[in-house]
Amino acid sequence: MAALVSAAVGGNRGALARLISAAERGGEPGAELETALLPYRGDSYSIGITGAPGAGKSTLASALTTELQAAGQRIALLAVDPSSPLTRGAILGDRVRLQPHLANPDVFIRSMASRGHLGGLAMATCTARRVLEACGWPLVLIETVGVGQAELDVAGATDTVLVVLNPGWGDEMQANKAGLMEIADIFVINKADRDGLEATRRDLEAAIAANAPARRPAIVETVATEGTGMAELQAAIEAHRAQLTASGELERRRRTRALTELRDLARARLEQRLEQRLAETQGLSLAAAVAARETDVDSAARRLVAGLLASSEDPS
Repeated sequence: MAALVSAAVGGNRGALARLISAAERGGEPGAELETALLPYRGDSYSIGITGAPGAGKSTLASALTTELQAAGQRIALLAVDPSSPLTRGAILGDRVRLQPHLANPDVFIRSMASRGHLGGLAMATCTARRVLEACGWPLVLIETVGVGQAELDVAGATDTVLVVLNPGWGDEMQANKAGLMEIADIFVINKADRDGLEATRRDLEAAIAANAPARRPAIVETVATEGTGMAELQAAIEAHRAQLTASGELERRRRTRALTELRDLARARLEQRLEQRLAETQGLSLAAAVAARETDVDSAARRLVAGLLASSEDPS
């Protein structure tokens, strides 16, 4: 793994692709990868792109990549998709809207899926982001497939979060229910040439005012298929980055993100060990005792937890 990381850092795209595959697999390959990445410290900035299916996220990602390229940026894009139940690969891996960038040496595009990674989709994506950072990609775009909890977690693992909406999207209550108000740094009203733009902006403004965020999210209107509004979106991203950096919020966000990653992975490892213990003699015996009313469920659970804590398993 260390040799593979060294090759990827040296510019070998094949090695980079293999490392991201290791990130997707998780388990021992993922753990080895995280260790091998430690000597390499990059300085990447990450942008999350989320929103309802059909909002135009892939088209927006492609248009934004074109805009950033024109400004001389090197961009890596992770397109996070659900896993196929058959192949465990990314279901939407074709990403036809991103094809114009595939031959560009200054753009790296990869569809990825969770594949059951310990700690979930967000953990796999964070590992892949660290791989790209170690390999010197200064800007990482992460596009999610939708606005489910897993996608919100992935988007929340980035520095600036774009939430993509369309005219006619609905009232402010929908935004609250979707959890978008909590994670959005910039709202992008895409397909802004459609009817209902003003009503959507008005509803969005009301939702922002009702939630009274510490920092008011910017609202940018775009027509991604035509490249309209991309300069304004780039400016909004740069302004948000500058504000985060100057206030120290960027560092605070990254520390909080690290704490969340640590908690999620530790919880996943505990749950994995718990399932193993439940399938072993002690767990089966405790379950039988509870079913026979020989002990109460709370006492049995306490004994199970005590057994886990007393386990001789290497805590590393």
